[in-house]
Amino acid sequence: MFHRTIIAAAIAGFAATAAQAQTSVPFALDWKFEGPAAPYFVAIDKGYFADKDLTVEISEGAGSLDAIPKVATGAFPVGFTDINSVIKFLDQNPGAPITGVMMIYDKPPFAVIGRKSLGITDDPKSLEGKILGAPPPDGAWAQFPIFAAENELDMAAITVEPVGFPTREPMLAEGAVASITGFSFTSYLNAARLGVPEDDLVTLLMSDYGVDLYGNAIIVNTEFAAENPEVVKGFLEAVAMGWKDAIADPAAAVESLMERNPAADAELETRRLQLSIDANVKTEAAMAGFGLIDEDRMASAIEQIKLTYEFTNEPDATLYFTEDYLPESGFPLE
Repeated sequence: MFHRTIIAAAIAGFAATAAQAQTSVPFALDWKFEGPAAPYFVAIDKGYFADKDLTVEISEGAGSLDAIPKVATGAFPVGFTDINSVIKFLDQNPGAPITGVMMIYDKPPFAVIGRKSLGITDDPKSLEGKILGAPPPDGAWAQFPIFAAENELDMAAITVEPVGFPTREPMLAEGAVASITGFSFTSYLNAARLGVPEDDLVTLLMSDYGVDLYGNAIIVNTEFAAENPEVVKGFLEAVAMGWKDAIADPAAAVESLMERNPAADAELETRRLQLSIDANVKTEAAMAGFGLIDEDRMASAIEQIKLTYEFTNEPDATLYFTEDYLPESGFPLE
């Protein structure tokens, strides 16, 4: 259970800020300032947040799960994280003030990236008898048990090596591990940048191998949202406009990213953003209504989570995601 006093104090601070003309909304990302973060900076630079009387400061994260406790404790009113991990977090922390409010990765980027020269193919069974590098806080690793169950992998035959995020792709490049878990657009390009020939890399996108889950979503502190519904609605609309612009012109969007991360490779990050758009964001469902979820698919995802996770409490989809802050038909992407 959570320390209600700490949360109440934090929410009170947010509420006081919301009363001012320009509301400060700190936003916790899941990862570093890389290509897929560009749309949020576009929303700042083009004044989409400012038009909603919002001042948004974006903080990078340290992994897919990083934003969950930040938002749940009230340290940040909004964040970006893996919705499946939110489901487990709420089961383990009933009553925690957190929920998803806008789906961004309609198709999750959870993947296993391996090297053909080290025996990894597009058959998940090729992971058996090999070493898999997996960072414990990684969202892809969190869903790997479902991927393994769906593909009937013998986990006793896979040597799992816990690795840090900074050493994950270098270990793959050095051949210390045959494969790694990660986001498809992150680990693939990072490995290629380290000198692994792209024709030696194979990407097993978990959603192509039986994993019927959603990916990352915008999450909110529910107490903050209840006190400031128009702030949340305005924030989400600005985010949607940033993504719409990024989809229309990824290279221009990355210019906003480079302002915050001048050491980045603009060409690489443009390609990373494009990969995330093509594989994760611009799906048929998202084009019909960006930000929304399908109730039947969410129910199916919960059932799939049960394959490898034993719920302490009866799952309740209404706790994990709400469309109350979205337009009825979602946002247009074109």
